[in-house]
Amino acid sequence: QVQLVESGGGLVQAGGSLRLSCAASGDIFRFDAMGWYRQVPGKQRELVAAITRGGTTNYADSVKDRLTISRDNAKNTVYLQMNSLKPEDTGVYYCNAQMSIMAIMNDYWGQGTQVTVSS
Repeated sequence: QVQLVESGGGLVQAGGSLRLSCAASGDIFRFDAMGWYRQVPGKQRELVAAITRGGTTNYADSVKDRLTISRDNAKNTVYLQMNSLKPEDTGVYYCNAQMSIMAIMNDYWGQGTQVTVSS
């Protein structure tokens, strides 16, 4: 059973910073990739940032140079450092982990953490 627990969300003014954490149950090295998704009401969940087992990162164009994803394998935790936040960064942020089992990719999700950026 995979459990992902997010923390670190909150209310911040535009230009401020937050750091989100995603603590996984067990060794995160078993996951092919982990990432952060954002969802706002009425829209589909969208990828914000992802990091592979090997450390390769990928970002949505709207967050490049402002958000940084990282992982601490010893702590089984993935982070999302969010700087220079904008009101359009507002949403519920979900931690995601992907693991291939028998050639089938499985997705696991946390419960989400709210980020609200005021103008």
